[in-house]
Amino acid sequence: MPLFLCIYIHDDDDDDIHAYIYMDGMSVLKTKMTEEAESKALPPPSPPKHVPSGSNRSPMARRGFGTKGQKIQLVTNHFNVKLSSTSDHFYQYSVALFYEDGTPVEAKGVGRRVLDMLYTLYSSEMGGKEFAYDGEKTLFTVSPLRGTKLEFPVLLENLSSNRTVRGGGSPSEGDTKRSRRPPQSKSYNVKINYATKIPIQAIFNALRGHDSEQFHEAVRVLDIMLRQHAAKQGCLLVKQSFFHNDPRNSISIGGGVVGCRGFHSSFRATQAGLSLNMDVSTTMIVRPGKVVDFLLENQNAKSIRDIDWMKAKRMLKNLRVKTFPSNLEYKIIGLSEKPCRQQMFLMKQRNADSPSDPIEITVSDYYAKYRNQELIMSHDYPCLDVGKPKRPVYIPLELCELISLQRYTKALSSLQRAKLVEQSRQKPQDRMNCLMDQLKRSNYTADPLINSTGITINTACTQVEGRVLEPPKLKFGNGGDLVPRGGRWNFNNKTLVEPTAVTRWAVVNFSARCDTNSLCRDLLRCCKAKGMNLEAPHSVIQENHQSSRNPAPARVELMFEAIKQTLPGPPRFLLCILPERKNSGIYGPWKRKCLVENGIVTQCIAPTRINDQYLTNLLLKINAKMGGLNSVLSVEHLHSIPMVSRIPTIIIGMDVSHGSPGRSDVPSIAAVVSSRKWPLISQYRASVRAQSARCEMIDALFKPVSPKEDEGMIRELLVDFYQSTPKLKPAHMIIFRDGVSESQFDQVLNIELEQIMQACKYLDDNDWNPKFLVIVAQKAHHTRFFQPRSDVNVPPGTIIDTKVGHPKNYDFYMCAQNGPIGTTRPTHYHVLLDQIGFSPDDLQELVHSLSYVYQRSTSAISVVAPICYAHLAAAQMSQFVKFDDMSDTASSHSGGGGAGSSSGGGGFTQIPKLHENVCSSMFFC
Repeated sequence: MPLFLCIYIHDDDDDDIHAYIYMDGMSVLKTKMTEEAESKALPPPSPPKHVPSGSNRSPMARRGFGTKGQKIQLVTNHFNVKLSSTSDHFYQYSVALFYEDGTPVEAKGVGRRVLDMLYTLYSSEMGGKEFAYDGEKTLFTVSPLRGTKLEFPVLLENLSSNRTVRGGGSPSEGDTKRSRRPPQSKSYNVKINYATKIPIQAIFNALRGHDSEQFHEAVRVLDIMLRQHAAKQGCLLVKQSFFHNDPRNSISIGGGVVGCRGFHSSFRATQAGLSLNMDVSTTMIVRPGKVVDFLLENQNAKSIRDIDWMKAKRMLKNLRVKTFPSNLEYKIIGLSEKPCRQQMFLMKQRNADSPSDPIEITVSDYYAKYRNQELIMSHDYPCLDVGKPKRPVYIPLELCELISLQRYTKALSSLQRAKLVEQSRQKPQDRMNCLMDQLKRSNYTADPLINSTGITINTACTQVEGRVLEPPKLKFGNGGDLVPRGGRWNFNNKTLVEPTAVTRWAVVNFSARCDTNSLCRDLLRCCKAKGMNLEAPHSVIQENHQSSRNPAPARVELMFEAIKQTLPGPPRFLLCILPERKNSGIYGPWKRKCLVENGIVTQCIAPTRINDQYLTNLLLKINAKMGGLNSVLSVEHLHSIPMVSRIPTIIIGMDVSHGSPGRSDVPSIAAVVSSRKWPLISQYRASVRAQSARCEMIDALFKPVSPKEDEGMIRELLVDFYQSTPKLKPAHMIIFRDGVSESQFDQVLNIELEQIMQACKYLDDNDWNPKFLVIVAQKAHHTRFFQPRSDVNVPPGTIIDTKVGHPKNYDFYMCAQNGPIGTTRPTHYHVLLDQIGFSPDDLQELVHSLSYVYQRSTSAISVVAPICYAHLAAAQMSQFVKFDDMSDTASSHSGGGGAGSSSGGGGFTQIPKLHENVCSSMFFC
């Protein structure tokens, strides 16, 4: 009977770093209707998008444990937690805050201060019971409060907020009134209503394999207690991580942005019981200090005269500053329209007897005359506006400092991200010591609320037993075999297993620094040594010096005109030398011109130092893109992979990449790659689509547009498999999926898997009845493994499926890669559904082996190759539209080989369709 294997994987972010890479958006493609079309009757509605009915799948239970591999003793950053009582409950209450006039409080951050004051004032009325407050609308207690509905008035004095009293919008008025009244205070009315109770017994039930929503709620209460404990210490809270205001934890990454090192902590149910998972975490904050200094660094400006004030306004909005010498705190809402010496406001004067008419005065004159402060550098530049939209309050730049621990949530540049990753790495033993020290400093045992739950946290790391799998043997050209050592290998004295011939090709050079003659000579020599037939390039086409001053798309167009004039016909391959390694504006337009409009395989490089290793890596990419194979698994060559080699099998990797946070106008990019030419599992093609912003579930897997036509991604890949294999339909379907969290497992099983099943039925509803194995793999988790008393990472091929796994569900951790720098992060695999019947050993061996088929690398990678290819395909296709205005004539079809609709259903434009010459290639490699 035909079978399918489906595997899903979570985001492979850098080491727990709260940072974002920017993805430029795509404007909406507006379709035009002709007058003739408008006069006709409305067309019949297209078939409705499939909504699964009756699907109620849930993650499967563990079938067993693996046994293969050399055993190894490890420790992990989980700390065992004991609960002394099973009969108690957590009591949940809703919290509502109102101002004196009954208006709901919407300001963020004030809740904790109000609730802290409430407990100080009304502890006896609340029965002396400590509570855990989530900072928003919910609090929890270990025993019930006195009554189900409580209401308390609370007066907060000396609020650390915009203290200026705004009447006419001037700094003078606030100053005058402040001197005549007591420190500002604000009254609140707090309403607390009983909601429900959560049995602590749910935690014990989950540890015995009986998971429930009540368990997740109970663990949430414990996590909120940890957050509140950190908040009382003045920490910045970001989800389940906390960050102390300690300059020693800061990492400067440029642009006025600082990486702040902190800690993640959360409770998890494991096979060994409840555990506290602690790990190092990093978030981005704005560099505290003078506002002017921040702007200079942020814009890389030499002096204040060079600052772009429009950019400055966007950057500073909603940041908080402290003024001196008054030491008051404000929130920035914008900048003044005019500089200090010209910006006027009405100042109300108060004489001893009666108020006089307001006078108009500039900000500079006000500070000189009424504050005795001569401005030094702010006269000719805008003021900060810290008032309200209709009541501005202006303060000169030089009198303001940014306060500490303010999150920087904008996208990082690739250079910033690279610097952050490099500087935030920690050796395994340093990381372990850091966690142990933080657990002791946190001193959770001293928190009365945590103590009241009966929790005891062990301060020793959990010991686990792992297994180190043998690396798979690799096959090269001329019958050569090799067993990788330490997760690595090389091509010294070896040839490619399937080299391709590269004819009719040329070099295009956008860089004035590159010696193209030397590059071509060395590349030809290296290709010959590796068994690859690379002809001498027809031409080396240099960019005209004057053209380099044009915008990137125009430079690409001019280069293609030169190509047409120089070459006798369309080339099969173009080697493109970029002027800079990162953030090159030419990359996106060039890739689109080659892959979409002309169907030419291309490889971009920006060499700084050319040696044999660089050239070998370059030709590995070229060979894979041109249809060759660099190396394969020996078991792949011998057709001896269990459950794969004897039955037609397609392996699929899926990924969804999103734009930067807050950009709802930027669609998400879904990429699906699939293996071809079975029984190979090392060669892939891609299908890429745009979908609604921030949508994680892929919505284009199955898209019926008529009773017999499906424009979905799965059909596109299945047809390619059928054509690249001797007319065989895949009986096994192995799908690796990235970006799925535990809360989305049911959606994966009941929405995405259902779409895949429907796509198969739509293709052939007769005798083809595939079965599935569904696995989720996650990288964005906080479990790490360490060799005791060693600064060396766990060996490549290490697998752990006991003690720290799920109490019931089928999961395991794998460290396939060699980790020479920093601390290795394992991939956490969750087997959601298995209709095939893989044994634990066979499945773990398969996943491990798929880390060795990544064609552009000579080392094992941390996740299976199809996932990495899906990452690359999504990233590259998104570049096609980065500099494009998406005119009405732009293509809107699939990024792969299938058809597509004119626009996305979510109000976005589909990404362009690849040329038929390259749609089945590994263009993303």
